[in-house]
Formats: sequence, C-alpha cells, structure tokens
Amino acid sequence: MTEQPATWLGLDADAKPLVVAGLALGVGIGGFFDGIVFHQLLQFHHMLSSHPDASVATNLRLNVVADGLFHLGTYTFTIIGLVLFSRAWRFRPVPKSGRTLFGAVIMGWGVFNLVEGVVNHHLLEIHHVWPAGPGPIVLWDVAFLLWGTVFLVGGYLTIRTDSAATPAGGTDAVATDGSGSE
Repeated sequence: MTEQPATWLGLDADAKPLVVAGLALGVGIGGFFDGIVFHQLLQFHHMLSSHPDASVATNLRLNVVADGLFHLGTYTFTIIGLVLFSRAWRFRPVPKSGRTLFGAVIMGWGVFNLVEGVVNHHLLEIHHVWPAGPGPIVLWDVAFLLWGTVFLVGGYLTIRTDSAATPAGGTDAVATDGSGSE
C-alpha cells in the first residue's frame, strides 16, 4: 500500500509555510488597500465615522488617529508576512511557487475583508463602506463581504490548481510553469 502524502486544508503539507506567509501578507495588503483607497483617497469613511456616539463619529482628529492605528495593524501583518515568507522560502521542502504565494495573498485579502466587514461594519457598526453612497448602506457592506468571499475562494482555487501545492495524484492541478499539465 502506498503512503499518502501529508495534507493541510487539501494542500500538500509542505506548502503550508508559504500559504501562511501569503495569508499574513494578504491581510496586510488588503488592509492597506482599504485604508488608503477607502479612508484616504475616496474618503468614504474613517475608522470611527459611524460610531454611535456622534462626538466620536464627527471628531476628525480622533478618526485620523484611529485610521493610523488601523494602518499600524496592517503594517504589522505585512511585516509578519514578509518574515514568514523569508523563512518559508529558505526551507527546502516548501515549494518555490509564485502561483501558490499569489493565491495565498488573495486569500488573505479575502480574510481581511470578511473579518473587518463582519466586525466593524456589522457587529460594532463603527463604520460602513460608503454611508453616503447611492443605495442603502447595507448594500455596500454586503458587497464588501461578497468581495472577500470571492477573494477567499478564488485564492484557494488558485493554489489548488498549482501542482506545486497539490498532493501527488491530484487531477485538478496544472504545472507551475503554466503548461497546463503535470
């Protein structure tokens, strides 16, 4: 009887360090995108702009400080992801696959959107995606969650179609060189 390779979340267990690094990087990058694009460039909201206490919600100085602390958190996830990536890349059994790393980063971004969306938009209600936008507020908050779900699933499927991260004998993987066959 042939011994089956070790797996983790349906992936080759050797890919785990690279996937974990990509997840952390994705959380950081997703947070940076949210903060830079939605908070700063488009100015749809700030971290506390829908806080139940109007004196908090309208205090721009406090909101900018909260945005800065938010960015500090995303920076921390990015640094952790880079350290984990550096360590994973040097560990011999870890596949050297850009496709797996890319899929994991997209998954991490999806995780960021889902956690941030559920916690800040729905549970704490300290801000919403686009409160002044067209349509109901919940429409934009749900769209943000759907975006996170698409990124989470799409990132996982990207990894699953990479032969470098798929356990031997998988039929849904493509070669990492893009040739389409193992």
